[in-house]
Amino acid sequence: MPFAIRFHQTGGPEVLRWEEVAVGDPAPGEARVRHEAVGLNFIDTYHRGGLYPLPLPSGLGREGAGVVEAVGDGVTDLKPGDRVAYAGGPIGAYCQVRCLPADRLLKLPDSLSFNTGAAMMLQGLTAAYLLRRTYPVQRGDKVLIHAAAGGVGLIACQWAKALGATVIGTVSTEAKAELAGKHGCDHVILYTREDVAKRVREITGEGVAVVYDGVGKDTFMGSLDSLRPRGMLVTFGNASGAVPPFDPLLLAQKGSLFVTRPVLDHYTSKRSELVALGSELFDVVVSGQVKIEVNQTYALADAAQAHRDLEARKTTGSTILVP
Repeated sequence: MPFAIRFHQTGGPEVLRWEEVAVGDPAPGEARVRHEAVGLNFIDTYHRGGLYPLPLPSGLGREGAGVVEAVGDGVTDLKPGDRVAYAGGPIGAYCQVRCLPADRLLKLPDSLSFNTGAAMMLQGLTAAYLLRRTYPVQRGDKVLIHAAAGGVGLIACQWAKALGATVIGTVSTEAKAELAGKHGCDHVILYTREDVAKRVREITGEGVAVVYDGVGKDTFMGSLDSLRPRGMLVTFGNASGAVPPFDPLLLAQKGSLFVTRPVLDHYTSKRSELVALGSELFDVVVSGQVKIEVNQTYALADAAQAHRDLEARKTTGSTILVP
């Protein structure tokens, strides 16, 4: 039988187990996929730790790439042997083989490897909806992207630059600053040494049009203070913890600001939306405008160590797990 990473209680990386699982034939509307690579994402730590509760015991992971082994009744646009990649759908990508809804799968262009496919889907689709849907970046916009050397950050910085924006990124170290600078950042701020909002004002004058903030609690106020009047804060992650409650009058006092808390699923719930967003992502990667950096590779059975490194901010770019 195939193996998968599962957990029976929430907690630290030590709760993850490598277990045998039964995988049957795909049900109507499903496809069975044998993974070649699986993506690692910060949201996986939220599920494992209980911030985003799941029924237990549970699998983990929302992103993978592989080959279709079989399809269920009613599936007409996929066939055995097709190369596919996905993000979203049922939790449980940390496995060798799985069945999942066929309408969540996208055909992987022949020019992209399985490793690239697994590394890019969740982070890439996240960057896609943030930059093309939540706040559509326009040429000439000034934007601030937190965690610019992270998986979403490196993709978003390159993509925003390709769209004609002036890109400001925040990072924690000199090494990450160099990395961000090579991936689209016009200005890099070391948040460990500098006042982010002050530096943003020095660079831009009035502030940025939009802040893309996947950090959460620790950066929330600084993000608001970095915006121009009527600017938008897109808070899409909780790497430092959830943003605490705040008085909406604060937004008026700081310049009639907008705040939104989007999630990918609300931008890809319809098959047509997923296909359109995926097409935009594949186009910018295949064209070379956005390069996907797979900087860490772990065996899937070693997922616990991958989680430790991710939470300790030891990783940059994208990380994959190989079954």
